[in-house]
Amino acid sequence: MFIDEAKIYVKAGKGGNGASTFRREKYEPSGGPDGGDGGKGGDIVFIADNNIRTLIDVKYKSKYYAQDGMKGMKQKMTGKSGQDTIVKVPVGTLITDADKNKLICDLNKDQMSFIVCKGGRGGRGNTHFATPTRQTPEFSEAGEDGEEKNLFLELKLLADVGIIGMPSVGKSTLISVITSARPKIADYHFTTLVPNLGVVKLNDSYEFIVADIPGLIEGASEGAGLGHEFLKHIERTKLLVHLIDASETEGRDAVSDFDIINQELAMYNPKLFERHQICVLNKIDLCTTDDKVKRLEEIDQAIKNKGYEVLRISAASNKGTEILVKRCAVLLKQLPETIIMKDSDEYAVYEDNEEARFTVRKENERYYVEGSWVTKLVNSTNIHNTESLRYLQRQLKEKNVILELEKLGIQEEDVVVIDEFEFEYIK
Repeated sequence: MFIDEAKIYVKAGKGGNGASTFRREKYEPSGGPDGGDGGKGGDIVFIADNNIRTLIDVKYKSKYYAQDGMKGMKQKMTGKSGQDTIVKVPVGTLITDADKNKLICDLNKDQMSFIVCKGGRGGRGNTHFATPTRQTPEFSEAGEDGEEKNLFLELKLLADVGIIGMPSVGKSTLISVITSARPKIADYHFTTLVPNLGVVKLNDSYEFIVADIPGLIEGASEGAGLGHEFLKHIERTKLLVHLIDASETEGRDAVSDFDIINQELAMYNPKLFERHQICVLNKIDLCTTDDKVKRLEEIDQAIKNKGYEVLRISAASNKGTEILVKRCAVLLKQLPETIIMKDSDEYAVYEDNEEARFTVRKENERYYVEGSWVTKLVNSTNIHNTESLRYLQRQLKEKNVILELEKLGIQEEDVVVIDEFEFEYIK
């Protein structure tokens, strides 16, 4: 089954809690804090694998979780980090943050990997909070939660050449002749229900990948036929081979068909319409009468007048296909690479200075503080420990949260809300 789209949920592991322990050795009467840090939570990592062809595995396992980090231990021992969860997908998979509608990464090379969700940082043990005036801190940090995302995965096949055209023009026959692919071939429309990939081996030192894109008809860009499901698979191609039934055996107009398919490309994605095209007149072995030969010349000239290169072949009898393959090879060496996502565009998991960003607002006589770092700070606070609460208060003051609250007019005993934590403001 060819599955090229999937929606999944992923969550990285939570960091382990820091330990709040003290030394109790025989010859250390004064003791002291020795709580270790919690381990880091596991990451969610996607890896592109050439041995995987579709997204069927992730389609039917819609939720992925990484392992949590272990809590810290005494004697300053750090907890074990959580194990990463590896998700393997086909080469050519695009990963989008479904909630933000933002492209995260394009896994376009074999074994290329990307950390989609980072595991939470382990909480610090109480050894980190010892000071000359606070020599026995009885609190530690809780581990941070791992990141979580709803993802949309989309496979766009990696092919150098895309064969396009109306149904029954000979696309499957052509790819079977020039590559080792063996698609289903018959004389009725929509024989091909999935894109076919094949490798053209020109010689021992050069080869390229060809994709046969099925089901294109008028209205494909808006969902007609099958083509709308597969147009995405030619977005990576450097070169388009536009196949036309030059014999017009079904009573169709070859030039009109050529214009219709190009219009569908432009409507689906203008960049596809601008992609370099060779027009290939197929089934010339059926153009034997004087009328057919004359019509063949008319089609050839009409398409050349539109500014396209035209070649003539008979895929069924393998006539002219070698010339087509060699021409494709020459053009592929000249044409620029097709890039969907540049490296510089890649989404960073921690994409900004978190501590530089927070908001303060007043609503229904309550003051709300919002921001990723301040939420993490509160969640790592031991609310049952006085020293831990004092540490929280100092952090809020040092990061100017208190200053912003005062600008909004906060008064003694007003309620401040941070995440699910509420407390009264005291100067």
